[in-house]
Amino acid sequence: MSGYTVVVPTVGRPSLREVLTDLLGQGGPAPERVVLVDDRPLDQAEPLDLPPGDVPVEVLRSGGRGPAAARNAGWRAATTEWVAFLDDDVRLPANWSTRLAADLAACGPEVGATQGRITVPLPQHRRPTDWERNTAGLETARWATADMAYRRAALAAVHGFDERFPRAYREDADLALRVTRAGWELVRGEREILHPVRPADDAVSLRMQAGSASDSLMRALHGPGWREIGGTGRGRFRWHVATVAAGSAATLLAAAGRRRAAAAAAATWAGLTADFTVRRIAPGPRPGEEGWAAEWRRMVWTSVAIPWSAVWHRLHGAVRFRDVPAWPPPLRAALLDRDGTIVEDVPYNGDPARVRTVTDAAESVRRLRAGGLLVGMVTNQSGIARGLISAEDVSRVNERVQDLLGSFDVVEHCPHGPGDGCTCRKPGPGMVLRAAETLGVAPHECVVVGDIGADVGAAQAAGARAVLVPTPVTRTEEVERAEHVAADLASAVDLVLTMAGDER
Repeated sequence: MSGYTVVVPTVGRPSLREVLTDLLGQGGPAPERVVLVDDRPLDQAEPLDLPPGDVPVEVLRSGGRGPAAARNAGWRAATTEWVAFLDDDVRLPANWSTRLAADLAACGPEVGATQGRITVPLPQHRRPTDWERNTAGLETARWATADMAYRRAALAAVHGFDERFPRAYREDADLALRVTRAGWELVRGEREILHPVRPADDAVSLRMQAGSASDSLMRALHGPGWREIGGTGRGRFRWHVATVAAGSAATLLAAAGRRRAAAAAAATWAGLTADFTVRRIAPGPRPGEEGWAAEWRRMVWTSVAIPWSAVWHRLHGAVRFRDVPAWPPPLRAALLDRDGTIVEDVPYNGDPARVRTVTDAAESVRRLRAGGLLVGMVTNQSGIARGLISAEDVSRVNERVQDLLGSFDVVEHCPHGPGDGCTCRKPGPGMVLRAAETLGVAPHECVVVGDIGADVGAAQAAGARAVLVPTPVTRTEEVERAEHVAADLASAVDLVLTMAGDER
C-alpha cells in the first residue's frame, strides 16, 4: 500500500461542497481517492452536492450512526498506507496537500498519526460569542479529527474508532489513547486548515451537554485519570454538581416546610448560577457591540439549564457504561450470505428443489449456535427486480435453506437490482443494520460471512466485522482487501468463534 486516502464523514452540510472543492483543486500530491461517508439516515435519499474533479470520490452510506462509525466505514474501505480524516465544514488552503505530503514523509515507522494545525477565524469587529469561543477551542485540542492523518496499520491494530461514542466528542481522544498504548507515536504536523464557526441556534450549548455521557464512557474505559493522560481539562462539572445539589436541596427543604434552610440552599443555587452566567458573559460581546443583547439572553437561560443537563447526562452515561468492555466488544451475532456461502450458487434460483448446502454448512451453523451466537441470513436477490423470480420464490428457497440448516434468528433479502439506488443491496449497509436491529444487537456486535467483496463492503459500511470465504467467482482484489479470509466455511466459523470470545 502507498499514498493516502481522504475520508470525509458528512451529514450533508452546505459546507461540504466547499471543502470538496478545496480538496479536489489542490495543486500538490493528490489522494488516491476520496471516500465520502454519507452518515444521514438511510431514508434520506437526496443526492449530495458534489463538485466535479479528477480525483475519484466514492460515496458510502453508514446509516446515521454517528461520526465514529462513519470514519470507520471510510478507513476500512481504504487500501493506502495513510488515511487523512477531514471534517465536512473545514476549508483547505491551496498548499494543504503539499504540506500533508511533507508531514507524512517526516513520519518514521514508529509514528501512527500526524495532526494538522487548526485555525478558527473569529470576528474582528466584536468579542466572540460563547459558541465561537467553544469552536476556537479546536485550535489547542489534541488529536482533533478535523484534520488528522492516521497510518492505516495503527487504526487496524486498535480496530478503529469506538462506535459507542455517538457524538463528535471524546471519540478522537479515546482513539489516540488506544493508539499510543499500542506502541505508536502521535505527532503534530505543519499543515494548516481553517475551521469556520458553523451557524448555531440558541440552544446549541445546552445540547452539547449530552457529551457528558462520553466523559462517563472515557472513565469506564481508561480509568479515573483519563483526563490527565489525555491532556483534557476538567471543565466546570464539579461546580455543576454543586449547583444541582443546591437547587435540589432548596426544593426538598421547601417541600418539608424548612423555609430558612430552603432559602439558604436557594441562595447558594442562585449564587452559583449567577457566577456561571457572569463567567460566560464576560469574554463575550459588550453592550453596544453587535448581537450583545441576544448573546446575554442566551447566556442567562442556558446557564440556568446547563448544570442540570450536564449532571443528568453524566449520570445516565455512568449507568449505561458501568460494565462496558474494551473496544471492540465480543460478537453476539453472525450474519451469513446465502448463495455461494452456505448453499451452492444457482443463479436466480426460485426452485427449492435445487438447493444444495455447501460442505460442512450444517455443522458450521450448529457450531455458531452452540457458541452462543445469534445466526441470521442476508442475501441479495436482484432476480426479483429483473423479473426472473418472485418474492414468493425467494421465500420458498429461504424456507428450504432453513429446513436443511435449522431456523435462522433473522432473514433479510434485498429485492432490488444494481441500478435501483437502494441502501439495502450489498455492499450497502441496509440489510445488516436491519438484521442487527431485529436481533437487538449493535451492528459492531455482528460479523458478516460471505464469498464476495460486496459482503465485506456491507459489513464495513454497517460497522460489522467480516470474514471472506473466497470461491471461484471471488475477485483477487477482493481477497487482497479483506481483513479476514478463510479457506472454507468451517475455517470461517473458527475465526468467528475466536472473535466472539475475544480477538484483541
